Amino acid sequence: MEYIYSLFDTKISEETAITVGKFDGVHKGHSLLTGAILEKKKQGLKACIITFTNSVRAEIAGDNSPSLITNKERELMLEQMGIDYLIECPFDERLMKTSPRDFVRFLVENLNMKYMVSGSDFTFGYKGEGNPDFLFQAADSFGFEYQMIDKIKKEERDISSTYIREELSKGHIKACNEMLGYKYFVWGQVVHGAHLGHKIGIPTINILPEKDKLVPKFGVYVTTIDLDGRVYHGVTNVGVKPSVTDDKVLGIETHILDYKGNLYGRFVKVTFEEFLRAEQRFNSIDELKNQMAIDKKVAKDYFNNL
Repeated sequence: MEYIYSLFDTKISEETAITVGKFDGVHKGHSLLTGAILEKKKQGLKACIITFTNSVRAEIAGDNSPSLITNKERELMLEQMGIDYLIECPFDERLMKTSPRDFVRFLVENLNMKYMVSGSDFTFGYKGEGNPDFLFQAADSFGFEYQMIDKIKKEERDISSTYIREELSKGHIKACNEMLGYKYFVWGQVVHGAHLGHKIGIPTINILPEKDKLVPKFGVYVTTIDLDGRVYHGVTNVGVKPSVTDDKVLGIETHILDYKGNLYGRFVKVTFEEFLRAEQRFNSIDELKNQMAIDKKVAKDYFNNL
């Protein structure tokens, strides 16, 4: 996959199939769009996604809430799908003030767009004046194929990044995973913690999530851990570890079942399978140790019963 970090300075000579959006989470609805442009590769087109390095919600509505996926995680997922071109550009004033017609003209003339697909609620261009109706007309004028795809639903509600964020914040990890079409994960580098786990015989690894990454509801989860392509089972605490510190630093702490080794500095992927319990403060380290032992047993039973 070719990464391009500018939009208006870019030219692509190969004919392209394009979709545009933030792709926060790359959920099931997004997969319909990526699947459509990947299907066009059979006709010789290159699959191209235009997305943004910053939050569209923040720029338009002042909503600075974290995202389901970091830019790096999104890049990794789209590359694995087989996308040919990933254009990541800032959602800035220049882009927001570009008229819908000028934006489409740019896609056709500079990016050699022959096919475009969007969702039924897609808006773009100055004041959001571009929409599917406009694109159907523009396709005739500019000579490209346009396809609109309807939203998919869960329990009579459109699947969206907003819906998934709501479920994640409630700890409804199974509902979240169902709408994503894959299991929610955090990818990051293992850092040093307080080493309490080693002292009580239940060693853990710690990841500090990026500040713009939404983490699940504080609590304990059954997880899997991908380490260089090998998958292990684990138990993960998401939160601020109130029993051992008052720093209130958000962290993701995982005990990997049946694993021994030094992972400091390594990058791992922690995938959330099942919510076990809310994060809580214990009165002593012994109480914490006993609960961790119970959590380990529940996690082992979970995987044994799959």
